[in-house]
Amino acid sequence: MDKAFEPKTVEARWRQSWEDSGAFAPSGKGDPYSIVIPPPNVTGTLHMGHAFQHTIMDALTRYQRMAGRDALWVPGTDHAGIATQMVVERQLAAKGESRLDLGREAFLERVWAWKEESGGTITRQIRRMGNSVDWSRENFTMNPAYSRAVTEHFVRLHEDGLIYRGKRLVNWDPVLQTAISDLEVESKDVDGKLWHLRYPLTDGGGHLVVATTRPETLLGDTAVAVHPEDERYQSLVGKTIRLPLADREIPIIADDYVDKDFGTGCVKITPAHDFNDYAMGQRHGLPLVNILTPTATLNDAVPQAYRGLDRFEARRRIVADLEALGLLEKVENHKQTVPHGDRSGSVVEPYLTDQWYVDLTRETQDDGRPGGMARITRPALEAFGENGTIRFVPENWINTYNQWLGNIQDWCISRQLWWGHRIPAWYDEAGNVYVGRSEDEVREKYASVLTPDTALKQDEDVFDTWFSSDLWPLATLGWPDDTEDLARYYPTSVLVTGFDIIFFWIARMVMMGLYFTGKPPFREVYVTGLIRDAEGQKMSKSKGNVLDPLDLVDGISLEDLVAKRTSGMMQPQLAQKIEKTTRRQFPDGIPPLGVDALRFTFAALASPGRDIRFDASRADGYRNFCNKIWNAARFVLMNCEDQDCGQDDTLQFELSVADRWIVSRLQKLETEVAAHFESYRFDLLAQALYQFVWNEYCDWYLELAKPALQSGNAVQQRGTRRTLVRVLETSLRLLHPLMPFITEEVRERIAPLAAAAGDTIMHQPYPRADASRIDEAAEADIEWLKAFILGIRQIRGEMDIAPGKPLPLLLQNATDADAARTQRMRVAIEFLARVEDPMFLESDEVAPESAVALLGQMKLLVPIKGLIDKDAELARLGRQIAKVEADLAKGEVQISNPNFGKAPEHVQDGARQRVAKQRADLEALRVQEDRIKAL
Repeated sequence: MDKAFEPKTVEARWRQSWEDSGAFAPSGKGDPYSIVIPPPNVTGTLHMGHAFQHTIMDALTRYQRMAGRDALWVPGTDHAGIATQMVVERQLAAKGESRLDLGREAFLERVWAWKEESGGTITRQIRRMGNSVDWSRENFTMNPAYSRAVTEHFVRLHEDGLIYRGKRLVNWDPVLQTAISDLEVESKDVDGKLWHLRYPLTDGGGHLVVATTRPETLLGDTAVAVHPEDERYQSLVGKTIRLPLADREIPIIADDYVDKDFGTGCVKITPAHDFNDYAMGQRHGLPLVNILTPTATLNDAVPQAYRGLDRFEARRRIVADLEALGLLEKVENHKQTVPHGDRSGSVVEPYLTDQWYVDLTRETQDDGRPGGMARITRPALEAFGENGTIRFVPENWINTYNQWLGNIQDWCISRQLWWGHRIPAWYDEAGNVYVGRSEDEVREKYASVLTPDTALKQDEDVFDTWFSSDLWPLATLGWPDDTEDLARYYPTSVLVTGFDIIFFWIARMVMMGLYFTGKPPFREVYVTGLIRDAEGQKMSKSKGNVLDPLDLVDGISLEDLVAKRTSGMMQPQLAQKIEKTTRRQFPDGIPPLGVDALRFTFAALASPGRDIRFDASRADGYRNFCNKIWNAARFVLMNCEDQDCGQDDTLQFELSVADRWIVSRLQKLETEVAAHFESYRFDLLAQALYQFVWNEYCDWYLELAKPALQSGNAVQQRGTRRTLVRVLETSLRLLHPLMPFITEEVRERIAPLAAAAGDTIMHQPYPRADASRIDEAAEADIEWLKAFILGIRQIRGEMDIAPGKPLPLLLQNATDADAARTQRMRVAIEFLARVEDPMFLESDEVAPESAVALLGQMKLLVPIKGLIDKDAELARLGRQIAKVEADLAKGEVQISNPNFGKAPEHVQDGARQRVAKQRADLEALRVQEDRIKAL
C-alpha cells in the first residue's frame, strides 16, 4: 500500500470500476428493497442538502444490498419548469432574442439542446459522491415514457371527476407571468407604509377609516367589513359607502374574521386581490373586480386616469389623489411581510385567473359518487398512524402531515410556461374544453359533438412540476404499464427527504399512489434535518456561508473560496463582509477531505433534530479517521502479508485473551449496528463504528497484538494474525455503507489474507453477530488491563516522564483476581505500560514515596526517587501554572463584561466552557505542584 491515503486517486478508480461492472444494478435475488432519489432540478448543482440526503440513501442501499436483499436505487432529475425556462430565456436575452421571437416549438428545441449540453452537471456530481444508483434506470421527468404517465395521470383524474378548470386566486409572478406554488414564494420582511384612508358613507353621514398597505387595490374593493359584535358599527351594517376614486357604491358587511381590536376595526375587502378577502367574498357573495393585467399594470376595470400604470406607480398616484381630496387621514411606517417570487425576485400578487385544479376538498361529486376528500385525501390521512401502512421517522412529523391534509385546499396544477408537460386539453372556437390523451383520442371520444372539420386548439399551459413529480415512485418504475419493476419494487421501501416538502411532495405522492394502485408509494419516510453552518445559520449566498460539498471533497484555497463566495455580489460592503467572514472561518482554506470523510461526517451529524450544524473542523477529524484506517491496514499487511494467517482452517491456532476480546467486541458492535440501521440513527451508527475501529481495534488491539506477533509461538502467531485480518476485513464491511471508497480499496488487499471472497465489497455479506463468540471473561480481563495501563500512563503524564522510560512498579492491596490477572497478562503489561517486573506489597507495608493510580482497591505505585528532577519539574509546573492563570484571568474578564450577554449564544457557551476547563486545569496543576514539593 502507498504510504498515505490519496482519496482522489482511489475514488476515481473505484467509481469507474463499479459503473463499468454494473455493480449497482439489483441482483434479482432476495427480498426487494427500493429507493427513488428525490429528483434534483436539472438546472441545479449538488448542494450540502443533496450530499447529506444522498449519503443516507446510499448507506441504506449498500447496507440492504450486502444484507442479501434485491436492492434498487433509482436516479433521475426533474425538468424544473420555471428554473429551466429562465436559464434559456436569459441566454436568449443575452443575444437580443426572446422566446416569443422564436415561437413555442423552436424555443423548446433550444431548451432540449441546453439540457443535453449542460443539464447533466448534477448527475456528474452525484457520481463523484459514489452513489450506488442504478444508472441504467436513470429517469427524467420529460422523458417520453414519463410524459405519457403524466398525461395518463391527468386524464384518469379528469374522467373520474377530480379535475376541473376554474377562475380562482393564485400566487402570480408578474415577471414570469405564471402562477407559482407556495413553495416558490419567499416571504421577506420589508419596511413599508400603512395608509389610513377615509371611505365616505353614501348617505353623507360621515366616513369609515380603513388601513391598508396596498392603496392601489382600493380600486378593486367590493365591500368594507366590520365585526358583527362591534357596537361602533352595528348600525352601519347593510349601509353603503361611496368608493373613493372609483365612484362605485359598495356595502358595509359584518364578518367574524374581522379583528375589532385591530386598527379602526374596519377592513377593506378586495376579493380579487387578497386570499382572505377572497374567502370572505365567497361567504357573502361579493363580486370579483380584477384590476391588474398579467404584468401587474392596471387594466380597463379602473378609471381612465390609472389605466396602464405599473402597480407601484399607481400606488403613488392614488395616494396623492386621495390626499388632494382630503381622504388620507394619516400614514405610518409599517414593518410588513411581503411575498416575493423566489426565482424572479418580484413581488407576488394574488391574481384571479382561469387555472386547472385537482379537487381535494369536496366530500361527494354532484352525481353522488365519493368526491375528493373521500377518494384522495382521506386515504392519504389514514395511510399513516397506528393502523396505517406508512410511518414517519421521526414520528412527530405525522402531526405536520395531518395538520396540512386536514386543512387542505384544492390544488392549482397549471402553469403559464412553455417548458413542461403540456396540458392534454383542447378547445373549440366556442371555448368548450375536451380532455384526452391526444387530439385524435379527443376527436374519437367526443365524436358525437365534434365534426371532422371542427378546429381544436390545445391548452397553452403546462403542469405544475409537483403534479408531474407526485408520480415519481410510480412512473420511474414503469406505471401506467404493468412492468416487472413496478410489480417487484413498488411500493418502495423508504423515502429520504426534508421536512420542507412534506406538503408539496410527500402528501401528494401518497395521495396519487394510493389512488392509482391502492398501495402507498413507500413504507417509511425518513425526514432529515436542514443543514446549517457551524453557528446554526441557514446557508445562503447573501450570508457568504454556503459550502459546496465538492469543495470539501477536493479542497479549495482561501483565495478561491473568497472569490467563489463574493462572485456576483453587487454590493461592495456585502462582498467585504463575506470576505472577512470567510477569512475568519477558513484562514488556511479547506483541505481536501475526500468523499469518505465527508460522508462519515454527514452520518455522524444525522441526529433526529430539525437542524444540523455542519462544522468543517469535525469533517477534518474524520479525514484523520480515514488515515487511521489506512495506517492500521498498512500495519496489518506488514505483519501478515506472506505469512500464515490461518487461511487453512485445518491448522491449529490459539487465540489470546486480546484476540478473544476484540472478536467479542465485534459481535456486540454488529448487533448495535443492525439496530441503528433499523432505527435510522446514523449518528449513533457512526459513533459506534468510530469507537470500535479507532479506539478498540487501532488504539488497543493492534498494540495488544504485538507481543504475540513478536514473541509468540507459531500457533499463537497464527491465531493473532488470523484475528488481525479477519476483524479488519469485517470492520471494513461494517464501514462500507458509509465509507465506500477506502473500504473497497483496503479490502481488496486484506481479503486474500482473511480467506474472504475477492469480489467487490458491496456484494459481500454484511456482518451479522454470532452470540456464541461473545466472551464476557475476555472482555472483563481486557477492560481491567486497559485500566491498568491507563493508570500508568496517567502517572507518566502527570510526572512528565518519557513514554519509553521503564518504570519500577509496586502493587498494593491487590485481590486474588488482581494477582491472577497480573500474572496471566504480565507480558502485555510490561510491553504496553513499559514497566519492570511488577512487585506486590502487603497491605500494611510502607511504600516509598510514589506516584499513585487506583485500579479498584489496588494501588499502582511508581516510586518517584530517581525518576524526575524535582527542581526542574517544579520550574516546569510553575511556567504552566502562570500561563493558565493568565489565560483564566482574560477569560474571566470577558465573561464579566456587561456586554458579554449580547454575544451570540454559541460564543457565550464556548467562553464559559473554556473558563471552566482552565479552572479545572489550574487546580490539577497546583495539586501536582504540592505533591512534587512534598518529595
